[in-house]
Amino acid sequence: MESKGASSCRLLFCLLISATVLRPGLGWYTVNSAYGDTIIMPCRLDVPQNLMFGKWKYEKPDGSPVFIAFRSSTKKSVQYDDVPEYKDRLSLSENYTLSISNARISDEKRFVCMLVTEDNVFEAPTIVKVFKQPSKPEIVSKALFLETEQLKKLGDCISEDSYPDGNITWYRNGKVLHPLEGAVVIIFKKEMDPVTQLYTMTSTLEYKTTKADIQMPFTCSVTYYGPSGQKTVHSEQAVFDIYYPTEQVTIQVLPPKTAIKEGDNITLKCLGNGNPPPEEFLFYLPGQPEGIRSSNTYTLTDVRRNATGDYKCSLIDKKSTIASAAITVHYLDLSLNPSGEVTRQIGDALPVSCTISASRNATVVWMKDNIRLRSSPSFSSLHYQDAGNYVCETALQEVEGLKKRESLTLIVEGKPQIKMTKKTDPSGLSKTIICHVEGFPKPAIQWTITGSGSVINQTEESPYINGRYYSKIIISPEENVTLTCTAENQLERTVNSLNVSAISIPEHDEADEISDENREKVNDQAKLIVGIVVGLLLAALVAGVVYWLYMKKSKTASKHVNKDLGNMEENKKLEENNHKTEA
Repeated sequence: MESKGASSCRLLFCLLISATVLRPGLGWYTVNSAYGDTIIMPCRLDVPQNLMFGKWKYEKPDGSPVFIAFRSSTKKSVQYDDVPEYKDRLSLSENYTLSISNARISDEKRFVCMLVTEDNVFEAPTIVKVFKQPSKPEIVSKALFLETEQLKKLGDCISEDSYPDGNITWYRNGKVLHPLEGAVVIIFKKEMDPVTQLYTMTSTLEYKTTKADIQMPFTCSVTYYGPSGQKTVHSEQAVFDIYYPTEQVTIQVLPPKTAIKEGDNITLKCLGNGNPPPEEFLFYLPGQPEGIRSSNTYTLTDVRRNATGDYKCSLIDKKSTIASAAITVHYLDLSLNPSGEVTRQIGDALPVSCTISASRNATVVWMKDNIRLRSSPSFSSLHYQDAGNYVCETALQEVEGLKKRESLTLIVEGKPQIKMTKKTDPSGLSKTIICHVEGFPKPAIQWTITGSGSVINQTEESPYINGRYYSKIIISPEENVTLTCTAENQLERTVNSLNVSAISIPEHDEADEISDENREKVNDQAKLIVGIVVGLLLAALVAGVVYWLYMKKSKTASKHVNKDLGNMEENKKLEENNHKTEA
């Protein structure tokens, strides 16, 4: 007969090996843990009063158990089984909660908490799930550029170290890209590291771009499952250079000016709207059917008026794609006849013409000795005051810097002309003799006196203005004398004499020569007098007309008055006759 203790031992052994007794109400329980964290699994069993010990195990894929931790209820000691993958990673608390540090993918198992009494074994299973967040997705192997209407690899989207594996999605400007035959091709693949059991996901995008994709951002995302559910992580944006052919060309004229004039340098610049832009073009000059191959610029130096016309440029391989620009080269010609230094004699006629030829209407200004003239000069009979430096200047107001000028230096020459005058001083003690000289070049004046008399002031000259000046002497002659004035220049020598009576003999004075300035004043006064006379004549004419109208009206009124008076006389006579008849 077996003892009671032996019988209890065999029962316990059998229960541990084969019994699977679940507490009522306990179902499958899952613990989610992040990769590298500590997995905490509560036993979820009520500790019985007659508990002998608690134990944890996990089940292999074939269902066989592997015991990993043991805790006695009496000795309060903990023992860990010799399982290599859990060495130094386990911790079993007094309430039989099992903790596994540094969670790994291999920890995804079915763990069982076992509480053993003398007559029973209670179990509570726990399923462990381990999750690993993948790395932030990154677009790599990016295309340097994309070409329109061509299906080309845009890049690879890679996300690493994920568990379980995730899914990658491509976006264009924030909108999901779906596969489209011939336009969008997405190739997805995943790889698992045999050591870490972590996944690397790669998605390759082939894309057929259009001009609408210029500056459009492309991104990708990875969607994965974590302890708290599904999550999504997005990559950084990627913008691609889009290549597209040139569809239109434009031509520019540099530097940008409102007007081009002769002598300027201009540069033609041709631009295409493609990407990358064309580097070479054909330039067509006016009158030249063949194009000149050049880079995107072509320079013309020192342009002339015959460069006016239409300039064109086109693509090398597509001559129908062409642009043109009209260029007008403005010009200004001035011809002054005569010009330079011109010498004429006084009284001569001198026609002067300033001829202008320009690309548009030009302004003409005449200057004499830096003073602007009101009109162009015309000389039918030259005077000394006509001499001077004349400038004909013209300009195109709309064209900056386009001005022309020619000058004429007019010299009016004349032989010396002399007129002598004399005047007695009011005191009667002296006489003033004046020699008026006209001529150019300036004549030199000499005085000669024949007879006796004291010279009070022998020479006093006026300024030489407009070919005229005078020299005077003041004398007090004791007897009749003769004064001779000699004027000489490069053209001729002229002599004139004047007899002067003694100071004691009265004689008639001759009027002084009127200077140009005084002559102008006299002319102005004469004009004023003529104006006043004409005004008075007009006033008298108006007064006469008014008086005539008045007299005509007065005569008409007199006739009416006389007629009325006659009628009154006749009536009076008739009344007198009637009185006589009645008597």
